[in-house]
Amino acid sequence: MAQILIRKLDDRVKAGLQRRARRNRRSLEAEAREILHNAVRPQTDQGKGLGTRISERFAGFDLTEFDVEERRGQAPRAPKFDE
Repeated sequence: MAQILIRKLDDRVKAGLQRRARRNRRSLEAEAREILHNAVRPQTDQGKGLGTRISERFAGFDLTEFDVEERRGQAPRAPKFDE
């Protein structure tokens, strides 16, 4: 595996990276590695908006039973569970 040395890194950047590493329960090195990995990873959803991505994710589900216009102004129904 390759190694990299970053010189003249601002102290605030390092401190922020350390906080982020603690928050994600990683070492400083592992956090930096994850950030770099994500930075060069191909973006498959590039250019698509949030609504489009949500629509694509749920495209296989039949959600027509939840007709919003029909329910507007009515109290929410209690959930039905399999008995």
